Amino acid sequence: MQVFVRDNNVDQALRILKKKMQREGVFREMKQRRSYEKPSERKTRERSEAIRRARKLARKQAIREGLIPAPPKKEFPPRKLPLPFAPQRGTSGPATPQKAP
Repeated sequence: MQVFVRDNNVDQALRILKKKMQREGVFREMKQRRSYEKPSERKTRERSEAIRRARKLARKQAIREGLIPAPPKKEFPPRKLPLPFAPQRGTSGPATPQKAP
């Protein structure tokens, strides 16, 4: 696995490396290899993983064909973006216009 560091930005390269390792399943395999797994337990785990993958694939296929409805999508609340020229907190000066005496 290879990750290039651009503009001496090591933090970004580390994030990319972690994402690639997560996608490849390196972390899961490391966790599994911390302790011994009996061959019978391994077969059971692999069989259940295969069943889970097959069910997921069948569910996605059925959704694509319209046989079952797609799950509702999560709606996130709208993000509040700061106004470009609004006065920021902690800045000097009044936030609202003052009345003339």
